[in-house]
Amino acid sequence: MAGGLVALLDDVAALAKAAAASIDDIGAAAGKASVKAAGVVVDDTAVTPRYVHGFSPNRELPIIRKIAIGSIRNKLLIILPVAMILSEFLPQALPYLLIAGGLFLCFEGAEKVYEALTGNHHEHEGTPEGHSGPELEKTMVSGAIRTDLILSAEIMVISLSSVEDEPFLTRLLVLLVVAILITVLVYGVVALIVKMDDVGLALAQRESSFSQRIGRGLVAAMPKVMAVLTVVGIAAMLWVGGHILLVNIGEAGLHWPADRLHDLEHWSADLVHGGIAGVLSWTAGTVVSALVGLVVGAIVVLLARLIPKRTKRAA
Repeated sequence: MAGGLVALLDDVAALAKAAAASIDDIGAAAGKASVKAAGVVVDDTAVTPRYVHGFSPNRELPIIRKIAIGSIRNKLLIILPVAMILSEFLPQALPYLLIAGGLFLCFEGAEKVYEALTGNHHEHEGTPEGHSGPELEKTMVSGAIRTDLILSAEIMVISLSSVEDEPFLTRLLVLLVVAILITVLVYGVVALIVKMDDVGLALAQRESSFSQRIGRGLVAAMPKVMAVLTVVGIAAMLWVGGHILLVNIGEAGLHWPADRLHDLEHWSADLVHGGIAGVLSWTAGTVVSALVGLVVGAIVVLLARLIPKRTKRAA
């Protein structure tokens, strides 16, 4: 009897270790997938604060909460089921979906570069005319959730590509973890950014000179933080978009671009010895991927701006 109990406890311990290892594997895979989607995450974080611009401070967090709820619904109720069905029954479509997503990222990054150079900003960035109060808030939240659907689809598909060889249940759990983790991270940071001005103003009004200095520093720093975040977001989109294109064009059958990228990375690593070799290899691959993203994105931007003009002329 005692021996049977010991054997049972051993079996339970073995199962517990296996479960813990599985959780560790899922956590590691989710972390890897989240890092791979970093470019879209940064862009999502940079884009969202504009949707609360112009609203009273007491409406900012409720608006962000509504957008976050819409984002998690996008991921769990729309994107996740579609992604899992495709990965299970039509996995060969994944490279083409990633190519389409890479093109979109390159387009978004190149368009932002174009807007920064020319001062011509996309019409969707302004406040909708003819709307005010609750109607305006509803319009802005709906617009933010629609934009999030595209960005969230990118995040989930990129994440799925990191675990496409895993069993169905592992893929499902990893994507669930990524969906929740990314949503909490993005909208937590967005809430922090949006309310940082208010925190700074509150500190600046205290009697303590130290608090006042901190408060004024926060208020002065936020425009710079947003500017840096925007630049990093653009660079990340071009890098991730270009890399996705190079790798997945190879997965679709055209291996030359990805092979040349790997050759460049190996060549860069061979230039030096030690730990810096990996850094140099990564930097070379990143720069080339970003340049590819910029060139491809610029072509897509050019086509996107020329086609409507020709259509109007033909009409």
